[in-house]
Amino acid sequence: MGDVLAGNHAVWEFDADSDSVLIRFARGIRTPRLWHALGERRIPLEALSGVTVGTVAAGVGRREAVVLRAVPRPGADPLMEAAAGQLKESCDPYRLVVPADRADQAAAFAQALRERLGPDGVHGVDGVHGVDGGGAAPAERFLVAVPQPPLTLKAYDARVAFDGSALTFHWSRTGASSAKWRAGDQRFALAALAGVEWVSPDRPGGGHLRLLPRDPAEGPAATPDHDLAAAVFGVGYGAVHESLPFAAAVLAALRERTPVGSVPRARVSGERLRHLSELHSTGLLTDAEYETLRARFTAGA
Repeated sequence: MGDVLAGNHAVWEFDADSDSVLIRFARGIRTPRLWHALGERRIPLEALSGVTVGTVAAGVGRREAVVLRAVPRPGADPLMEAAAGQLKESCDPYRLVVPADRADQAAAFAQALRERLGPDGVHGVDGVHGVDGGGAAPAERFLVAVPQPPLTLKAYDARVAFDGSALTFHWSRTGASSAKWRAGDQRFALAALAGVEWVSPDRPGGGHLRLLPRDPAEGPAATPDHDLAAAVFGVGYGAVHESLPFAAAVLAALRERTPVGSVPRARVSGERLRHLSELHSTGLLTDAEYETLRARFTAGA
């Protein structure tokens, strides 16, 4: 198709050969560091459920800019699944800000994308509805590529390594709590995990990466700094552009092991019970495991 749309910090291009949209992120001081880390992403059309076009104020004395946003299909992109709505709007990799003088080009690009997606809103997928993303059925597998292992992540209290089959926590002598340091380094086989919880370091109180075990007897500790399956983020440690792709890679590996209708999303505090319900509904927790964990978390609420 060859259609190209250049925005302020990225270029989107239709690729007819692969039936996808290729997003190339620019490198610059105003470009989010997450986009620097991503470099470029190929988004298959079947991973999208719609597209929206709007406007945003561009600053005092300047004309409004046009915002085009592709709507990812639930369960199609491990990066967005891991983020679970925690990304700042300015960091959204599916959002393209276009100068006002290219408004017509943005509208034409969006219309072409809608036509490619078809009347049901998802390209090449039957029985899926929601042209602008509303009510689109979750993808049965991840469709968007993420970084592949081996990978490492430097958190405040640990260095986390993922080799594709297991994750290892090497505790920091200066950052780790005494409980973690006494317990020693930890290794978790992917087969023993049900999911991963990523809490953005940009959120109040900081963030963390926590592995969620399949065995309810190995449930998470009260706080990440004492949980042997969690790494705590801090200033300069576990930044979004480093920790989110890492978490997405773990999710992608888990999905490859056990295909499910939707992948466990990161959740925080009051949303933990909803997270358990998702694990149960997708088959990653048995009835007995679900009831045990639900009772535990309810009792600790």
